[in-house]
Amino acid sequence: MTDLSFTEWHSKSDQQLAAHIGAFVRHHRLEQNKTQEILSKEAGISRSTLSLLEHGETVTLATLIQVLRVLDQLQVLEAFAVKQSVSPIALAKAEQKSRKRARNTNTIDPRKLDW
Repeated sequence: MTDLSFTEWHSKSDQQLAAHIGAFVRHHRLEQNKTQEILSKEAGISRSTLSLLEHGETVTLATLIQVLRVLDQLQVLEAFAVKQSVSPIALAKAEQKSRKRARNTNTIDPRKLDW
């Protein structure tokens, strides 16, 4: 499968994207030498549903996840990981609140000195 830049993905129609996903599934199924019948049974779906998926037709998200799980391809879901980012303003505020100097806590109180 080839890597496409964001602009190329963005310019594709929903049907083209579904066909790309179907090609991905078919590629990995054949790479594992599995028939549609075997993969569909392992995924708990009908063979016709798997055929629809491979041809870029509409299937449920649950079906796609089941197939990806059986193909051991769940790592593709990493693309959907939400990464926490800190805004520059929040970072600046946090740095402002951080300590800039250390204070000696063992100082002697001048009022307690016996001069």
